Amino acid sequence: QVHLVESGGGLVQAGGSLRLSCTASAGILSTNTVGWYRQAPGAQRENLAIIIRGAATEYADSVKGRFTISRDNTTMYLQMDNLKPEDTSVYYCFTDYGPGLWGRGIQVTVSS
Repeated sequence: QVHLVESGGGLVQAGGSLRLSCTASAGILSTNTVGWYRQAPGAQRENLAIIIRGAATEYADSVKGRFTISRDNTTMYLQMDNLKPEDTSVYYCFTDYGPGLWGRGIQVTVSS
C-alpha cells in the first residue's frame, strides 16, 4: 500500500522560510499529478500548488511568488518564503495516483 508522508513543518517567524517535503512509499511522484493544499481546523481547504503531468505548475493567488513546488523521483517539495501569519495551517500533499492519495498533514505556524 502506498503512503504519503509530509515533513519539514514547524514554527517560524513572519518573513521566514520553510521547506516541506513529501515522500511516497513507491516511485509515484515523478509522473503523476502532485500538489499541496492546506486546511486549518474549521476552515475550507485551500489548494496551493500543483504540478500537472507534463510538468506544468499552477499556484493559488495567495501564494504565487512566495511558494514554489518541485519534485524529483521520490519526493515533492514546497518551498515557502516570506511566510505570513495567515499561512498558519495544516499542510497536506496529494497525488492523483490510483484513487487519489494524500498525507496525514503537517502543522505550519507563522508567528507575527
